[in-house]
Amino acid sequence: MPAALYLTDSDDANELLARDPLALLIGFALDQQVTVPTAFAGPYKLKERIGSLDAAAIASMDPAKLEEIFREKPAIHRFPGSMARRVQELCSVVADEYEGRAERVWTEAADGADLRRRIGALPGFGAMKITGLGSVLALRFGVEAAQELVPNHPCLGGIDSPEALAEYQAAKRAYKASLRAAQTA
Repeated sequence: MPAALYLTDSDDANELLARDPLALLIGFALDQQVTVPTAFAGPYKLKERIGSLDAAAIASMDPAKLEEIFREKPAIHRFPGSMARRVQELCSVVADEYEGRAERVWTEAADGADLRRRIGALPGFGAMKITGLGSVLALRFGVEAAQELVPNHPCLGGIDSPEALAEYQAAKRAYKASLRAAQTA
């Protein structure tokens, strides 16, 4: 297990992502329409505001209270209402189907196909998040079932340092710029 996942600018947040499987899942749930560091700092901010990351506790929170926590400045996400609901839905699945143990999503997967199905069944996890989480599980945690989920292009699992995060973000910006340029050409 790595000591940290270098997906944010915060050492504490990076360490939390590496040691708490629910934090990792929440980070992926939040990885939408914000930068990678913003999304993956979210679990740490949430933990600071509510005291712990416990799937059952988050799942059973008053939704309005959780949304208020997401909106507290600085907001956890640019869409605090919808992301608070998404995180609560995710925590409900983890609490109900995995007895609150997020790591069971991958530790109990029979093979790559089963892992793909398990990740894809999580609220808000589509094809990109399946390969993103799969790449992190395979390349950072050595999860055998995740090996076939690693794409053949730069991915979050390839980030092993703050410098690698900066390179990943620069490559992603350049790729998006090339797509925009191609659309206007």
